[in-house]
Amino acid sequence: MNPILRIALALAGAALATQAAGQVTFYEHEGFAGRSLTANEPVRNFQRYGFNDRASSVVVSRGLWEVCEDARFSGRCVVLRRGNYPSLEAMSLNDRVSSARIVDRNSRIDESRYAPPPAVAEDYRWRGNERLYEARVTSLRAVLGPPERRCWIEHQEVVEDRSSANVPGAIAGAVIGGILGHQVGGGRGKDIATAGGAVAGAAVGANVGRSGGGQQVRTQEVERCADVPNDGPPDYWDVTYSFRGQEHRVQMRARPGATIMVNQRGEPREARP
Repeated sequence: MNPILRIALALAGAALATQAAGQVTFYEHEGFAGRSLTANEPVRNFQRYGFNDRASSVVVSRGLWEVCEDARFSGRCVVLRRGNYPSLEAMSLNDRVSSARIVDRNSRIDESRYAPPPAVAEDYRWRGNERLYEARVTSLRAVLGPPERRCWIEHQEVVEDRSSANVPGAIAGAVIGGILGHQVGGGRGKDIATAGGAVAGAAVGANVGRSGGGQQVRTQEVERCADVPNDGPPDYWDVTYSFRGQEHRVQMRARPGATIMVNQRGEPREARP
């Protein structure tokens, strides 16, 4: 075979393989509205297509895609699983995407790099001309909603130490005692009586408000809050299944059985009506 023809066929085969491996569509507005840009190969700079910092929602049809806020796959990047993302706001990429590329299926990806789970695609209707097959479910995970914050009021006992002298009471007692003492006797005796009355009044005032034993217990209301797991039904089921030697992953609203129905491409389908 002609070497040039061989190279051309190899490039064509690689392009077809890439196209089959991944496809993503970006939309200008949230909810998959406005202009769109579909890619099945790396896009190094959205500026070339007049779509830089314009994407607000995205649909990943095939494969895993890494989307980045700067050109040439730099800046902050997140990995999108297959599914529908009605808004990029949740991952702080609304109107900020500048490049995107497919992720090799054999790559090891840290869970922290993934974007929040996509919205569940529900269009699994059987197309009348499709042949259906059974695919074995290999793993199943219920995904619950975020934890709920619950608050309540508790009655808490507080012990106060009342054994120390009541300073305001002592001052008031001294004033009152001094007035009363001043009214007793005359001359030098009046001064002694005044001083004695002040001392006695201070001692009495200092003991005002003391509780026997030196401590007083009172009850106060305290608000307590805690984040508790969501005990409602799952938001969706994260399902992994195997078909023709390949592993697939999909989110489903209803819990599947041991197998699910798929078409010849491995896409989930509801059973025939």
